[in-house]
Amino acid sequence: MRKLFLPLVLLTASPLLSAAQMDIEVEIPRLEVAEYHRPYVALWLEQDGQHVANLSVWYDIKMKDNEGEKWLKDMRQWWRRSGRTLEFPVDGISAATRAPGVHTLTFSASDEALKGLQAGEFQLLVEAAREVGGRELLRIPLQWPISQQQTGEARGSHELGRVAATLTP
Repeated sequence: MRKLFLPLVLLTASPLLSAAQMDIEVEIPRLEVAEYHRPYVALWLEQDGQHVANLSVWYDIKMKDNEGEKWLKDMRQWWRRSGRTLEFPVDGISAATRAPGVHTLTFSASDEALKGLQAGEFQLLVEAAREVGGRELLRIPLQWPISQQQTGEARGSHELGRVAATLTP
């Protein structure tokens, strides 16, 4: 009977352990400028001021000879904390730049980025850099593990619009 009880408990509890989810909305504003280039954007997590995980990096992955990688260092904070140690493209993280509009990313507690997250306060960082444009870095403080739904929001002033994170248990 005991041999059956433990697997049964693990099977019924496992959906609860992996059900936690983080939804992130990133708004890329439409800018009225003479020469518009889509921004490069990096999303990552930090805890106690230390890089913990990369969530996504949007850049021009289709440039010939991987020239788009050369401009990743324009996202200075992300580049110093993590980017320079990576080999691109990074499976599951690298993605193409995005057009103006609201873009949603969803991460599960079982995803690699969130799986190793230590309990406590952490920050979601979103950095954008645009050719013939500027740079912008936004921070959203959050708490882990998720005991109840929580939201955080930041608003950019030029390269990013509204960035919102919703954590759901």
